[in-house]
Amino acid sequence: MFRRTFWFTSGVAAGVWATTKVNRKLKQLTPENLAVTAANKALETGQRLKDRAVGFALDVRDNMAQREAELGEALGINADPGLHADPGLPAPRRHAAIEKDRSNPKYIENTTYSYNRNEDH
Repeated sequence: MFRRTFWFTSGVAAGVWATTKVNRKLKQLTPENLAVTAANKALETGQRLKDRAVGFALDVRDNMAQREAELGEALGINADPGLHADPGLPAPRRHAAIEKDRSNPKYIENTTYSYNRNEDH
């Protein structure tokens, strides 16, 4: 009697376990859950890709600054690029925009040009 009860209980437990596993797997394979899983994976991959790209850009910037410093030493230019190296040098030139009226040129840095291609001209 105990042997039959043992095997019956073991069979019921195995059936409950198998049914639970199958139901969990079926819930994972529903279209909504698959879409959420795919979206989460895409976000994780995008974040990793962004982190790598930012790291690469920072490495390039650091190496560029190092190389510019090396070239500055080799050429005898040791000024900070953000400052004017020599006050005796002329100021940077401003290029005049092409205008019909040449007596009053309009300079590029003062123009307001719209890049909207849908705008009527």
